Amino acid sequence: MPDFLIRKATGNDLSAIETIYNKIHDAEAAGLQTTGWIRGVYPVRQTVEAALQRDDLYVLEENGQVLGAAIINQAQVDVYKQGRWMRSVPDCAVCVLHTLVISPDAAGKGYGRAFVRFYEDLARQTGCSELRLDTNARNTAARALYKKLGYQEIGIVPTVFNDIPDVQLVLIEKTLTV
Repeated sequence: MPDFLIRKATGNDLSAIETIYNKIHDAEAAGLQTTGWIRGVYPVRQTVEAALQRDDLYVLEENGQVLGAAIINQAQVDVYKQGRWMRSVPDCAVCVLHTLVISPDAAGKGYGRAFVRFYEDLARQTGCSELRLDTNARNTAARALYKKLGYQEIGIVPTVFNDIPDVQLVLIEKTLTV
């Protein structure tokens, strides 16, 4: 695998991440990818600006080019309360992965898998034993990736999510072993 780096994002990365979002929206419009996201609604530049302000935005960079991004924090979205999680743990033990994106130009190179490994390592370093995330039920590629990496779908919640109506939100969980 090529040499790459996953690091905290800076303000200089915002345009590159926005470009990735737009490429994903383009791929979806062309029928090449299915995320269930809507251009101009989610994700948008304000998504990454807010994450940068919170200091929970990370990028995957290779040879100076940003090829992926994700938000990693302990913020469980409201609909998580409706989930039948496998383990009941205090909020401080939960680490959440949000809006993981890899540029369609870099698909198939293992970057998504590498970002998930980074997320798991970061959770361990911060003392979190429970990993949680979600995806749109339509995003079968993401669902397959998470399943391959040992994550379990614990339920689907119908909701309006990130201003996108009629989302079937798949709640996904994994317990870290020490």
